[in-house]
Formats: sequence, structure tokens, C-alpha cells
Amino acid sequence: MTRGTQRTGTTATARMAPAHGGVAALLLLLLALPSQAQILPATPGVDRPVPDGHLTVEDPFLELHSGPGRGFPVFFVVERGRWIAIEMRRTDWFLVRTQEGARGWVPRAQIERTLAGGATSLRDLMVDGLLARRVEMGGSWGRFDGESMLKLWAHVRASEIFGVELATGQVQGVFSGTDFWHASLVAEPWGQAAWSPFASVGLGQFRNFPNTSLVGAKFTDARLASASIGLRWRAGPRLIVRADWTLYTAFVADDRSPEYRALTAGLAFSF
Repeated sequence: MTRGTQRTGTTATARMAPAHGGVAALLLLLLALPSQAQILPATPGVDRPVPDGHLTVEDPFLELHSGPGRGFPVFFVVERGRWIAIEMRRTDWFLVRTQEGARGWVPRAQIERTLAGGATSLRDLMVDGLLARRVEMGGSWGRFDGESMLKLWAHVRASEIFGVELATGQVQGVFSGTDFWHASLVAEPWGQAAWSPFASVGLGQFRNFPNTSLVGAKFTDARLASASIGLRWRAGPRLIVRADWTLYTAFVADDRSPEYRALTAGLAFSF
């Protein structure tokens, strides 16, 4: 940019020379030099403070790969003194956004070796970012022993792996309607990964309302136990796609504990 400006000023001076002589050209050149010095841009990243939650590159460079693996090529290099923001983790690779707006993948080892400032450690930074979005709320639709089912849930992450979840559901059958709720303990060992399996166990309440047209049918109100396995896909910074399979056991009587199987899929948002 500086060279282009100087060539423009020199060309303009050359065109003026035949009309005003060498003295006028010299004066114009001297006047132009201070103005050019005033418009020189500041070196990016030198006088700008590092935003909160970002990290500064302390080693000579940081290489960005086009994908989360060694087989993906390096397409961008972040120089010393620039800052980056960590957006996502996939196994031992981190998706980062640079000061210039480029987004690429960096291995954990290189981040730990080249970054300093902004966090006591990389693990502390990642855990803090994860726990900042502790609450997840969503809804799903599926089948409950062949009947249509709607489920809503709220999930609170208590640690890097464990969380608690409160769910409520409603099933509309041909001969009866059912509603239930349960509170569960959820384990998600790879909660920072884009694809994250989870498992949960819980206790709650089960109620079944038979149609009034059925003779001799009785209302059922029983304790409920649940066991689930599922998979979360983090489709965006806050959007989560979730699918799960659940086994419900209703403790209707000492000698009667019917089991129900449910398969649901839905969307959730983290806060």
C-alpha cells in the first residue's frame, strides 16, 4: 500500500513538472511526503488489545490445517503476536478463528506449545468455555412402543463429563394416553467432541389414562425407571442434534412391571 501511494505521488509530480518547472515539482514532493507518513496504517495487532477469552501466539508461527487431521494441508500461518479464538474441539484438534477471520484446525500439541496468555492452561480454557454453556433445552419426536411420542427436556452440565436432565413426555395411543416425567444422571465422556455419545439412568413418574369408552379400564399412576443411550451432534456453536433410545420400566404392582421402548430424535439449544 505504501509503495503504491509513493508511485502515485511521483507520477503526479512528473506530470506537473513541464508546467511549473523543477522548483514547483520539488515543493509538491516535499509537501506530499508528510501527508503520506500520516496515512500509513498501524501495524495490525500491535496496538490492539487482545479480546477477553482469546489467546496470543508467542512462538514464531501457528499452522492452520483445512481439516482435523495431519492429512489435511496447511493453508494459513498465524504469526507471533496475533490472537486466536478457539471455537470447537474434535478429539485432539481444535477449530480456531484468527484475528484476520480465517478459520482452521490446529493440533492440541501445537497449541499447548505455542500459545501463552489469556488462560492458565489450555484445559482450563476449554472447560471454562464448555461450562459457560451449561444449560441445554430441546424437544424431540419419536415412537413409544409404536405410538407417537413428544418429549421435552432440560439438561444442566454439572462437570466436564456429568450432567443432570429433567424430561417430560406425552404419548397419544389408540386406546389410552400416557404422560411421564423423569430426572436422570447423564454421562457424556466426550462432551467436547462434535459427535458425542451419552448414557443416562433416571427415576420419575408414569401415568396412563385409558379412553372412557373402554369398560373396566383403570387409571395407572406408577413409579418409572429409565435407561437411555444416545448420540449428540454439535451442528453449531449452540445448536445440537440429538437422537436417543430409552427403555422405560413402570412399577405398576409388585408382580407387574411393564417395559416400554422409545426412539426419539430432535433439536436442542445450549445457553
